[in-house]
Amino acid sequence: MPPRWTLDPDRLFSAEPSQRALARQLHSLVRDLPIVSPHGHVDPALLADPSARFGSPADLFVLPDHYVCRLLHSRGVPMEDLGVPTRDGSRYERDHRRVWQRFADHFYVFAGTPSGLWLSDVLIDVFGVTERLDGKNAQRVYDHLAERLERPEFSPRALYQKFNIRVLCTTDGAADSLEHHRRIRSEGRLDVRPTFRPDAVVHLDTPGFRENIERLGAAAGIDITRYADYIRALEERRAAFKALGATATDHGAVTPRAERLDAGEAERIFLRALRGEADEGDAALFSAHMLFEMARMSVEDGLVMQLHAGSLRNHHGDLLARFGPDRGADIPVATEWTRNLRPLLEAFGDDPRFRLLLFTLDESTYGRELAPLAGYYPAVLLGPPWWFFDSPNGMVRFLDQVTETAGLYNTAGFTDDTRAFCSIPARHDVWRRVSSNWLAGLVVTGRLDAEAAAVLARENAVGLAERAYRLDEGKGP
Repeated sequence: MPPRWTLDPDRLFSAEPSQRALARQLHSLVRDLPIVSPHGHVDPALLADPSARFGSPADLFVLPDHYVCRLLHSRGVPMEDLGVPTRDGSRYERDHRRVWQRFADHFYVFAGTPSGLWLSDVLIDVFGVTERLDGKNAQRVYDHLAERLERPEFSPRALYQKFNIRVLCTTDGAADSLEHHRRIRSEGRLDVRPTFRPDAVVHLDTPGFRENIERLGAAAGIDITRYADYIRALEERRAAFKALGATATDHGAVTPRAERLDAGEAERIFLRALRGEADEGDAALFSAHMLFEMARMSVEDGLVMQLHAGSLRNHHGDLLARFGPDRGADIPVATEWTRNLRPLLEAFGDDPRFRLLLFTLDESTYGRELAPLAGYYPAVLLGPPWWFFDSPNGMVRFLDQVTETAGLYNTAGFTDDTRAFCSIPARHDVWRRVSSNWLAGLVVTGRLDAEAAAVLARENAVGLAERAYRLDEGKGP
């Protein structure tokens, strides 16, 4: 018999005895605190319907998780063999047992990765799997998972409660109907909130931009024929999101350039876009202008502004054409923040109504640009390590480079940023363990006392995120 598959209770803690002992103590203080999930990509439909279920084990562990799909693709496993639907309806694997078998055959590739940590945690701790997944036991584990997924206690709503989630924020397009959020909010049982994501109606080079503008107008009840109509529609939709509990917006950009155009120039570019005549220069300039405009709107309506920059999306054109976006083909690029954000920060960086959370995929900017910006402008907070750097090592690099200049109180705590609902507690536990071990390191080297470390452990786990996203206004450190 193979040994029982278990989780190391001291995972991610230092091997040095005094640091490990203190890390254990700090983690014990935060291990069972409620989960605040202020930014992520869980489908609200899962939580709107009491009868909703996750589907098959492949539906839960493989199909929605581009961390999984991209790594398997890198090892030569075709996306269609993982059950990812093709845009044109051509062949893809519909037998989820076969999808699971391929996943299990390649489970070894996740060894040493954050995905490996999360997957192992979910399989062991949430679903009670006792044997390490591989090709030989794949179908036995599949049956074990499928049986549990049929039980009421493994429904999305039941697991929301079991995971001790206090609040969960989704990411929703500007033209989204928000019907699932209305249903959740009307029941008042779960605290699930939308987040306003306008990228599809802001970046002129988005495929289907004109159709997206039509949908935006329909959602806002405004016939958009001019730039002023467009701005009014965006403001109407932000208000609709806020009425359903939204506290934040989210914006993605390869380059975080912000530049204010006069109304005439913005109108001319927008009308060219509606005619299908906008060029690459128009798109870049309009995106920069709209980043500035979104900051202006956040000052006025109080929605926290998140900016994720430095990701070149859909790097593989063939993959995009065949399977659509968000399949893992995002690649980090070098990012310049200081000059690009200067117009925006000069206008709003000292305004007490404005809050800007910055996320980067260019780690070289942590100490050189981002920490100094957050350490000066009251409006700026730094979001946690994102995408490729949401990892134990990435978290340590972030904490080391940022806190020397900005301190922890100019950071925004943790966001799990996931589509994989069942991995939420695992992701938060990794952050809490890494934070506990990092703080313990400061104590044993004499840079922090144990009492302060205990306070900071709780802040890193819950408090910083609550306040950064205005989910608990008025609560002090």
